[in-house]
Amino acid sequence: MEVFNRRVVRAHRDRAAPVLDDHGFLLDEAGERLADRLTDVKRRFPVALDLGCHAGGLGRLLDGRGGIETLVQCDLSVQMARRAGGLCLAADEEALPCAESSFDLVLSCLSLHWVNDLPGALSQVRRALKPDGLFLASMLGGGTLGELRAALAEAEVACEGGLSPRVSPFADVRDAGALLQRAGFALPVVDSDTLTVSYAEPLKLMHDLRLMGEANALLERRKNFTRRATLMDAGGRYRDMFGDDEGRIPATFQIITMTAWGPDPSQPKALAPGSARTRLADALDSKEIPAGEKADPNPRRDR
Repeated sequence: MEVFNRRVVRAHRDRAAPVLDDHGFLLDEAGERLADRLTDVKRRFPVALDLGCHAGGLGRLLDGRGGIETLVQCDLSVQMARRAGGLCLAADEEALPCAESSFDLVLSCLSLHWVNDLPGALSQVRRALKPDGLFLASMLGGGTLGELRAALAEAEVACEGGLSPRVSPFADVRDAGALLQRAGFALPVVDSDTLTVSYAEPLKLMHDLRLMGEANALLERRKNFTRRATLMDAGGRYRDMFGDDEGRIPATFQIITMTAWGPDPSQPKALAPGSARTRLADALDSKEIPAGEKADPNPRRDR
């Protein structure tokens, strides 16, 4: 099922490439968090792939962390890949041109939420990883831009008598964990952080989204420009519903972080049910009660 027009995603990134340094604050913040997580992993990853590299910001933030000796940077946009420099290529996350077991590490910063076939893309990433290689990625989650969604929906109903798709559907933490397991990764861990950015005007938020390449690319989006009256109404509703005492408005971004490993026989595995050698009751220094029996409401406690 196609949700996004990938040609439009590419066009948005091509347009944003020359000005991303001035508007890519969200990418910078997410990249810093990914780089910090990589620092916490006490391993070396000589050959790494930055999947959806944008203009190369994550590569600059890494600065040799993780023992990376060779970093391949890849983006859907030719213009972004050129801006990234170094060893780079333009390629689609949905059709990776990577040989099996090519990389010790695959990173991705705020790119995978624009992929139609996310299970397929994750499966390709897993195949591109060497055994016991690390996948570390972030993408926008379901709590992202909730304020903007609400304001635009109410304004469009009031001004135009109906709704149109405007903000992308995002995965949640549970979805991401299930997709990692489905793709065949080992030891998956998923968590999320919330980043709230304060704006003086809702239109400035929309401007930043456009110039960081995050504008609407839904396949079923409206093909004509939004009426000025609708935008003005949405801005007023945004301030009324979410503005603070100083008239500023918040924009919430949920950043989901995924950590998983390429399967390898050396990795720890869960024990088979019934194979434990120590009773939990002994470890807790408590009395074991067989199933179906009730505990004594006034038990004797010896000191």
